[in-house]
Amino acid sequence: MGASGATAMMPAGGYWRGSGPDRSARPGIVESRRDWHSGRMPSLILLMIAGAALYAFWNASRAAAEHAEALGRNACRAADVQWLDQSVHATGLRVCRMPSGWLGFERSYRFDYSHDGIDRHSGRLVLRGDQLVSFTGPSMATVTPLRPPQDN
Repeated sequence: MGASGATAMMPAGGYWRGSGPDRSARPGIVESRRDWHSGRMPSLILLMIAGAALYAFWNASRAAAEHAEALGRNACRAADVQWLDQSVHATGLRVCRMPSGWLGFERSYRFDYSHDGIDRHSGRLVLRGDQLVSFTGPSMATVTPLRPPQDN
């Protein structure tokens, strides 16, 4: 073949595999590294993105649990009851529409309290984002008269 026929068949880099100034010592080593590198990089990036998303979800869940713990403790203190186990327990998670229009999580928590240290009652609170939307638990004690007051 002539010179024009050989140049038409050359690869885009200008050198044949194993030829050229830097590839003559170890033929094929550069191409095998390039093939491995290009095939693994997208999966590594996707793995890093998935890891970052899981960390963000875990971090938001812990922050919401700490907020629920403070709300439960404050409600028990205001109602003058004993807050048991010093913790809240996550009981539910669902996707909901936030007031801003974005999707977010609604988390449900359960906590236990006691009026006299012997009995045990369960309270429940629901957080939508970081806002309390539902609370069932101890309430402040109120005194209601048994008979209406009589006018003299």
